[in-house]
Amino acid sequence: MNSSYAIVLAVALGTTLLVTPVVRNLANRFGAVVQPSNDPRRVHTRPMTTLGGASMFIGFLVAMAVASQLKQFHDVFESNSEPFGIILAAGVMFAVGALDDLIDVSPPAKVAGQVLAASLLALNGVTMFYFRMPFNLFHTDTVVLTSDIAPLVTVMWVVVMTNAINLIDGLDGLAAGIVSIAGLALFLFADQLSKANALALPNIGPLVAIIVVGICAGFLPFNWNPARLMMGDAGALFLGVLLAVPTITIGGRTDHAFSGNTFFFFGPLLIPVLILGVPILDTVFSFLRRMLHRQRWHQADAGHLHHRLMRLGHGPRRTVVILWAWTALLSGVALVPTYFPKSGTNALVPFAVAALGLLLLAWFHPGLRSRRERHERARHPTGQANAEPAEEVVDLAAARRRRA
Repeated sequence: MNSSYAIVLAVALGTTLLVTPVVRNLANRFGAVVQPSNDPRRVHTRPMTTLGGASMFIGFLVAMAVASQLKQFHDVFESNSEPFGIILAAGVMFAVGALDDLIDVSPPAKVAGQVLAASLLALNGVTMFYFRMPFNLFHTDTVVLTSDIAPLVTVMWVVVMTNAINLIDGLDGLAAGIVSIAGLALFLFADQLSKANALALPNIGPLVAIIVVGICAGFLPFNWNPARLMMGDAGALFLGVLLAVPTITIGGRTDHAFSGNTFFFFGPLLIPVLILGVPILDTVFSFLRRMLHRQRWHQADAGHLHHRLMRLGHGPRRTVVILWAWTALLSGVALVPTYFPKSGTNALVPFAVAALGLLLLAWFHPGLRSRRERHERARHPTGQANAEPAEEVVDLAAARRRRA
């Protein structure tokens, strides 16, 4: 990471860190507080300040302003409509999310906001150019997106990304940590592509990715369990649209084939999906689950990955760390072929071992067995049920002796 990216990272992190307490105080003053409820999706047992996404939005704007003044990013901002489109789209998503935090916007209205934000990106040039087709499907290895198809693909991808991050935002620190890890992985991926002269320049993707890392890292100290405030939909939707940008401008604009490595030949298409495996998998699973149960696609439930881990007996902190670890693991699997193209499959062995370890931790952690046993006893108190009739028999016998 060169000095310009380091400066932008520090500005994003520092601004968010300094602004977050101010945002929290203002949110409390204006009543932006979520009360605890019996909703099984909610895990907070006390009133929780929301609208934490405002501090990240401010950190993003300040970091973009600083970057525009740095010499390295001159070509990114000069005679380029993409930065303006990204700021507009981020602003729309933040506004839609903030309204939902305050007055509960309907799901169709939120989707309309997502489409508007994605359309602003496309109108300002933030679109995919092409992607590689695996296994030479349709007798081609590269599909060039025409000017009428590229905006549609962009809109669909942005809607998927914003909903993926919004759905995974169910525990303190979960979304901020996953987005931070994913943003760093995308930045490292772009850096390696640049060194291989495989990334079309100027490219705003790496800049947005490093800003995402900074604002999430600055927000996490206030959002880690027990959190002092939540990012809310204002933060989750905003992060979703920001994270969509580097996946579009990096993965969707790279037609370079990395010779000697079949897996990474399709890297520009597959790697962003692999890095974002946890939120994307959760989104797909949620959609299929609701369709199978004949629920509305936007109906909220408690069937997400983090809910299932907690029902296994993991606490909120351990659940978050497990999902962070899965994101880091998938990011590592995606990046190893980039940095070690000649290592073959041997370099993936440590990741396979780590994946097995995570699975064992998720299912057989030492503290889970006792929790499950307590849960089963609470549901089926066999011992207590058997004890009560025995006591009744003893009391009845004593009463009969007294009457006699």
